[in-house]
Amino acid sequence: MKAEQATVNLHGMYRDVLRDRHGRVIWDRGWHKNVIVVDCRRLLAGFMRGAPTTLGIQGLQVGQGLAAWDSPPGPPTPTPGQTALVDPAPHTEPVANLQIDYLDGGVVTATPTHRVQIVATLGPGVPAWPDGDHPTSTLREFGLFGELDGAEVLINYVIHPAIVKDPASTLERTIRLVF
Repeated sequence: MKAEQATVNLHGMYRDVLRDRHGRVIWDRGWHKNVIVVDCRRLLAGFMRGAPTTLGIQGLQVGQGLAAWDSPPGPPTPTPGQTALVDPAPHTEPVANLQIDYLDGGVVTATPTHRVQIVATLGPGVPAWPDGDHPTSTLREFGLFGELDGAEVLINYVIHPAIVKDPASTLERTIRLVF
């Protein structure tokens, strides 16, 4: 019997754009791959089974990660086995604050497709760091999360170069998932 292999078509990508207080682009990092984690596959299996305790995207978490990731050789490569952000107290943007759409190619459509786009806008003062757990507003990781049997589960995970977000800036994060 052959070993089952995960589909190569299930993948994700993200793009970050940072804007100043006047809405001008400070930088645009372009599109990068993200890692779809094992718990996303468990969540999909729950949907296929019709489990009433399976909930799709419930929010986006952003965290500081580790300052050590700023030193050479740079951020580590995330693995599909990741189950949570490294930051023990990440900022959460609830699903109500996210724009979630189907995509037909690169165009938003109301018709269900195999592509989903999630846009999170972290405006001025978001996250509301620094505090006791977060001495700076530097972001190094993020992930979408869902819910399976009442437990929060990670859908995708990204470790990225440090983003120093000042209190007046806006980070626009666009995530695309292809199933």
